[in-house]
Amino acid sequence: MRYFIFILISTLSIAQQTQKVDFIKMNAIVTPNAIEKSISGEVTYDFKVLSIIDTIKIDAQKMEFTLLKLNDKEVKFKNTGKQLQLFEGFKKGKNILKFIYKVTPKQTLYFIGENNSSTSSEQIWTQGQGKYTSHWLPSFDDVNEKVIFSLSINFRKDFKLISNGKLINSNDNSKTWQYQMKKPMSSYLVMLAIGKFDKKIFKSKSGISIELYLKPDDATKFESTYKYSAEMFDFLEKEIGVRYPWKIYKQVPVNDFLYAGMENTSATIFSQDYVVDDIGFNDRNYINVNAHELAHQWFGNLVTATSGKDHWLQEGFATYYSLLAEKKLFGEDHFNFEMLKMANELAEASKTDLIPVMNEKASSLSFYKKGAWALHVLSESIGHEKFQKAVKMYLKKYQYKNVTTNDFLAEIKKVSDYNVDNFKNIWLEKSGFETQVAIELLNKNKSIKDFFDLQKMLETPFLEKKLIFENILKSNAFYPIKQELIYQLTDVSFEDKKDLLQMAMQSDNVQIRQAVAETLQIVPLDFKTEYESLLGDKSYRTREIVLTNLCQQFPTDVSVYLNQSQNWIGFNNRNLRIDWLSIALKNPNYESGKQLDFVSELINYASVNFDSSIRQNALEALLILNPENEKVLQSLVNATTHHKWQFVKFGKDNIRLLIKDEKFRKLFQDLIPKLAEKEKINLEKLLKE
Repeated sequence: MRYFIFILISTLSIAQQTQKVDFIKMNAIVTPNAIEKSISGEVTYDFKVLSIIDTIKIDAQKMEFTLLKLNDKEVKFKNTGKQLQLFEGFKKGKNILKFIYKVTPKQTLYFIGENNSSTSSEQIWTQGQGKYTSHWLPSFDDVNEKVIFSLSINFRKDFKLISNGKLINSNDNSKTWQYQMKKPMSSYLVMLAIGKFDKKIFKSKSGISIELYLKPDDATKFESTYKYSAEMFDFLEKEIGVRYPWKIYKQVPVNDFLYAGMENTSATIFSQDYVVDDIGFNDRNYINVNAHELAHQWFGNLVTATSGKDHWLQEGFATYYSLLAEKKLFGEDHFNFEMLKMANELAEASKTDLIPVMNEKASSLSFYKKGAWALHVLSESIGHEKFQKAVKMYLKKYQYKNVTTNDFLAEIKKVSDYNVDNFKNIWLEKSGFETQVAIELLNKNKSIKDFFDLQKMLETPFLEKKLIFENILKSNAFYPIKQELIYQLTDVSFEDKKDLLQMAMQSDNVQIRQAVAETLQIVPLDFKTEYESLLGDKSYRTREIVLTNLCQQFPTDVSVYLNQSQNWIGFNNRNLRIDWLSIALKNPNYESGKQLDFVSELINYASVNFDSSIRQNALEALLILNPENEKVLQSLVNATTHHKWQFVKFGKDNIRLLIKDEKFRKLFQDLIPKLAEKEKINLEKLLKE
């Protein structure tokens, strides 16, 4: 109860400040220090005092402040370690606050790649989603305080420096890049990204300049990474009916990003994992994330949810509009199958997830995917044109402001007599998922109906449905239907299904052929040649499955397969190269003179020289091949110090598993004196659990 009261008081305090003080704009010159992993800056805030207030607060986590002046006079202030508090020197009306600050942030600002010999891997970037910008920039954790932020960044002149807004001052010889915003936004949307990047620029139909960044090493991947970017931008402007609200749009991938992407105002940061070539594009591409983060420029950035319980107004809208963009690109069938995937996830999750969408503790699945489904139901219920009109009015009315769910639903009421209260209760305030409603909507699509009909045949004896399967494979049915057909063949004897598999293999669709690779547990000799042809498919996922299967089932041909695949790399996580090394090491007669080199290469991939996705892949292989190696164990301990929580969890979980065996417990204990201090602390905690 005490904790609840604290939160309530804190929230009321923040709300009271935004009613009494209006921070209008901030100009800052910031200097990151890659050696110290710190940042310092000179900050100027313009604000208005609207009514009497005792103390004005700016959120600032563990920062140092000097030379603070209010209206050109030095004043006393209080630094609580969480806030900069002002209690003298301000007046009703306009005020100007200036100060210098410095901080070594524990989160939100990340210094990447200092251990990598390649300077193109050195990066600095931010991830302030929620209320975390105050860890690197004195700002506001309250999303309702919207400010016009403009940053100037000092750093080495051989790096690209990127921030929100338009670049108004820089040149090749300058160490300072000055960016300017014209409209207000919440603090969590302030960003900076520093690194070695190439840039390409194109214009939208409406004249917006769109800047696309990639590392120089990835110069050949521009087209495959940013495919359909122009089409999606133009579509969303037209579909939403409101011009893109910022003067410029930038997209930059960074190493070891915490999530898929982040929609900072006018400048999206996304994961390097989505930088792909034309083969990787077929397995994992940036299209959906690209459209999702772009949609946020309206839903989240232009209008921002007032509180956590209305968070679906950001994520639900972005998820839905990204799928509408995909529908424009790939058609109705694609859209409906994506909605079906989400419906299946939500139906399964609803068995245990009892928190409704309009609750700040709701799951990401609810905010994103149930929110999207709620919007789809709403659009289908009132009609697309009315839905489109309501969304346009909503964005126009509340642009650069904060909103609640009721604000949005009020606009729906204006265009229809739809029962929004009932909608809100069923889709937003109740837990669970309306599976039957979803099925009825999906069944309007013929391909979905055919898919459901096929699923009903799962228990039908094979011979009774074989002719139907043949006809489906000969037809132009949407590929998930043919995939489902192949999955239903998994337990059918090869002789009975051979003809059908051969028909499937004649497809030029990567996903259909991949379904054959996934489901064929044992490769018969008379199908070996056809199965081997999958090694040439434009899919790194298919190649990974097939290479592993072939090497396991045909050991006498391992050298042939390894020679064929020796130059494969795969995704950014080097999945194919690491698999190749694993297979080579399991076959010591292959290139026997190079076995030590193979081990060294794999151990190097597990080291701090590489991104966490590569390190984790390598460690997974090494924990099978050579788990007692000291460098392997040290790399596993080092994973627990990483900034990426997913990799930290991987490291801790595997150490916990290993130390159940006394042999490994002793190996880890013997390792402690050789570890860095943070590694030592983390390992000792795990050993004491």
